[in-house]
Amino acid sequence: MADVNRGNRPLSPHLQIYRPQLNSITSILTRITGNALIVGSLLVTWWLVAAAAGPDAFAVADGVITSWFGDLVMVLSLWALWYHLLAGLRHLYWDTGRGFSLDQVSVLGWGVIGGSVVLTILTVLIV
Repeated sequence: MADVNRGNRPLSPHLQIYRPQLNSITSILTRITGNALIVGSLLVTWWLVAAAAGPDAFAVADGVITSWFGDLVMVLSLWALWYHLLAGLRHLYWDTGRGFSLDQVSVLGWGVIGGSVVLTILTVLIV
């Protein structure tokens, strides 16, 4: 049966009028960091395979991973690792049925963001 009221229904909110919430941003970042960790993993895997392949291959891989680009990818991968870990712990907490009030969601969201930045800085300073 045809829907005769199709023209009278409002459309879904578009990005121009929808205000992103902290919870939606942290959820999107969790997916992005999970995929971004693949880039860092591939770079480290290439470096390890090059080390096994011989000194010439290792020199090339080591040159890339110790360049400014490699340092940037490694630091961002470190942040992504901490962020993804903390977001996963937040989801485990939510799986217990707790932490769903608006105030708790906000505190946990900012905790994941701030905690990942602090842990990344501490890791870089220690290592």
